[in-house]
Amino acid sequence: MSLFTRWIPRRYRLAFSHIVNKPFELLMTGLDIAIAPLQWVLGVRRMAYFFIAPNLIIFGIFILLPMVLNFYYGFTSGQSILLENREFVGTDNLETILTCEDYGNPNTCKEDLFWRGVRNTGAYVALQVSTMVVLALITALALNRKIVLRGFFRSVFFYPVLLSPVVVALIWKWFLRYDNGLLNALLENFGQDRIQFLADPQWARFWVIVVSDWAQMGFYTLILLAGLQAIPASLYEAAEIDGANTFRRFRFITLPLLMPTMTVVLVLAFIRAVQVFDQVFVLTGGGPGTATLYIVQYIYREAFVNSPPSFGMAAAASLILASVLMVMTLAQLFFARRSEAT
Repeated sequence: MSLFTRWIPRRYRLAFSHIVNKPFELLMTGLDIAIAPLQWVLGVRRMAYFFIAPNLIIFGIFILLPMVLNFYYGFTSGQSILLENREFVGTDNLETILTCEDYGNPNTCKEDLFWRGVRNTGAYVALQVSTMVVLALITALALNRKIVLRGFFRSVFFYPVLLSPVVVALIWKWFLRYDNGLLNALLENFGQDRIQFLADPQWARFWVIVVSDWAQMGFYTLILLAGLQAIPASLYEAAEIDGANTFRRFRFITLPLLMPTMTVVLVLAFIRAVQVFDQVFVLTGGGPGTATLYIVQYIYREAFVNSPPSFGMAAAASLILASVLMVMTLAQLFFARRSEAT
């Protein structure tokens, strides 16, 4: 209040402060009157459950209940959303998805689109996670140094994280358009031919990775930067006195002490990469053809695009995806802890 009340004459400040604070005092008094009987009935210790109850209700309705329904849908068939109108088919949906003569060739699979999505997702995860973690680490190392306008550059790199993925994809789609895109306009000004960035399979895969790296790198850079700042500066000073150069300090001090943070980054980046959907949906729509068709895109098509919809197949595919994510995450954590122990 001091910023506003300093312009008010001293003799009126007390009255002004009383007028401003009165609604808050009345509100707190009303809350106290309303909650006091409940606290008397439940007791002080049980009041914690009362305050977390809204969160638990929201979690149950919008997360836990859909998970249970999705599990049930995976073992049923039919076009109806109502449970009583769906026929229980056991593991038929899972068997249809997993039936393949050669898992390396999607054309030999009964559900070929799913396995094309698996192959595309595997390539995307390998390239996107590796490039993004390397770029995030380099950026974090640069931002951890004493450079001019360090705070400004930190905010600049983090700014894309604040944007909606749909907005990011729309902006980049405008850049990459063939007819009036900014990038093609620059190429034309330099005497080069226009390129179908989003209509060519190779270019589409490349730009999907670039856009994802640009949009998400700031988040992981911030995590790695926090890990770097937690490393004691005395270790670097002692290594420098012993004659260790920059590369040796990075290899024997920075990397080993940063590995717990790096594990968190890898797990989060892997889960997010496997679940990629929104940016790709806006940028390429899964095309051209099936070049950028990923697993979540396949699930969306089965449930909401295809006619008639196949909620059972979509649910079964999501169960397979959830199982793979769980196994891979546990494996990453196991190997990370094992490396820390040794």
